Amino acid sequence: MPWDPVRDLLTMQERLESLFGRTTACWMPAADLAELPDRYVLTVELPGLGREDVHIDLDEQMLTIRGARPALACPNDRYQQLERGQGEFSRTFRFGGPVAAGSIKADLADGVLTVIVPKVSDTRRIDVE
Repeated sequence: MPWDPVRDLLTMQERLESLFGRTTACWMPAADLAELPDRYVLTVELPGLGREDVHIDLDEQMLTIRGARPALACPNDRYQQLERGQGEFSRTFRFGGPVAAGSIKADLADGVLTVIVPKVSDTRRIDVE
């Protein structure tokens, strides 16, 4: 995948905003975005979440995944170690070209959300007569 400075800046902005408390997101699930010739494949680790806990929105070339994982109940909040994310999350991904919004498919299985985002074909064939 070619370097996309806008995508990297958006990721950096999400992380900085969460550090300085400027966003309601409490954690950021790990994600991989692969670009294939005809589609993008996005996988996001969301263990313990159900389909009703995840919301996906597309605005032009930006896909946003939002949701929440309930906080764990621990008597007196006496954790020895707390590493698993809880509360609200939001991740935004920008694609390098136009996508076929009506053909996007998403599946959540075994704690992994897989979103298939087909590309819009820009190929225009011109026949020589």
